[in-house]
Amino acid sequence: MRSNVIIWVVIASCILLMWLIGRLYHELLYAYEQSSTLTNIEYSWLFRLLLNVTGYSTILVPGFILYKYLHKINYFQKITNPSCLSRCLQAIFGEWDDRIPDPAKPSKVEGEKRKDSIELLFCFTGLMGAYLVWGLLQEKIMTQKYVMPDGSTARFSDSQLLVFVNRLVALAVAALRLRASGRALLGGPLYPFSYSALTNVLSAWCQYEALKYVSFPVQVLSKSCKVIPVMLMGAVLSRHKYSRAEWGTAALISLGMALFLLGTGAAVQVMTLRAGARGAGGAAGAAAAGAAAGAASGACLLALYLCCDSFTSSWQAALFARGGVSALQMLCAVNCCSCALSAAALLQAPALSAAARFLQSPVFAADCLVLSLSSALGQLFIYRTIFKFGAVVFTIIMTLRQAASVLLSCAVYGHAVSGPAAAGVLLVFAALALRLYCKQRAPRAPPAAAAL
Repeated sequence: MRSNVIIWVVIASCILLMWLIGRLYHELLYAYEQSSTLTNIEYSWLFRLLLNVTGYSTILVPGFILYKYLHKINYFQKITNPSCLSRCLQAIFGEWDDRIPDPAKPSKVEGEKRKDSIELLFCFTGLMGAYLVWGLLQEKIMTQKYVMPDGSTARFSDSQLLVFVNRLVALAVAALRLRASGRALLGGPLYPFSYSALTNVLSAWCQYEALKYVSFPVQVLSKSCKVIPVMLMGAVLSRHKYSRAEWGTAALISLGMALFLLGTGAAVQVMTLRAGARGAGGAAGAAAAGAAAGAASGACLLALYLCCDSFTSSWQAALFARGGVSALQMLCAVNCCSCALSAAALLQAPALSAAARFLQSPVFAADCLVLSLSSALGQLFIYRTIFKFGAVVFTIIMTLRQAASVLLSCAVYGHAVSGPAAAGVLLVFAALALRLYCKQRAPRAPPAAAAL
């Protein structure tokens, strides 16, 4: 009885801490709105990022304190008569078996080859379709203007709302599928999934924000450089050692990306604007400097996206290696935590009503719904492909998807691709193909974080 009272006191203290962090959020927001310098400069995304992190902290900081306290007093070992409170705490902060099994895939039966070929075609079509639609709508929502109910036009700018809606739809899809199959929603306590959930929502936010400063093809090609940070993250988290061929192809991918950026009209324009900022004066020089700052902001956001996304995939690979978690349970748990984090930041923002106003536009509401459904379906196909055919086949499919996304975006939105840019694209995908070839010829290694 006494221990339950103490637990409730600790929980009440955590709720008070949530309120205090919420007050800090509003003070920062007030300072942001009152400062014309912060709201008008190209680097205002830094302050918006700080606001988002503060919003996430209303859940993360009290949750971390409660987690440390429960494990310090060995709360779960002392439970003799489980109550509703103890079950809730067990589902969120409970023990996780530390044993890491060495999974072995069963050998293929000859009669299953035809069935596998049909399923591979199904996964390929699903990934291509889902992410081509997702890529086009992502660029449209963040770069095009929408007609409001009063007849005015406005451009949507609240990336956090998009992140929340995407994660909420993915959570609903995973939960409904698990319930329909009669399986448990969670394969373990929620707290280990919160780490990848945090980096997941941050990477998604950075991805949407970057489209305010760079074109969609630049964003897609930058993802081809994700192999380097993922390799570094895998070396740190999983102690995985990579071959010289893997590091060499990673360097070729980076070189191809540099050629693409230098060959695009946007890069040439930025270089011209920087020169104008040095030589021109007055309003023209200020405008040129602002454009150059915008390009730098886009590069910073993409770099932050790559770091967060690399940690997400590496951490999820480590959770899968523990065993006992299916693809749908991973999708459900991560998106459950992601929804809580993004909602914590979103509900405190006074601009929520302005962002929600866009939902009154039928065109925007339809785009947002289709974007979220394609994102959720894409995540399902990702996990299905990796489980059925492995990371190599999945990487081949996503490489083709990236190439198709760039070409489709250039065709629909008129992005220019010059000769050097095309050469950079070819070098990137040639390096990826070489990497896949080397991995197929290399001997099988124990499962580790895949550098996709």
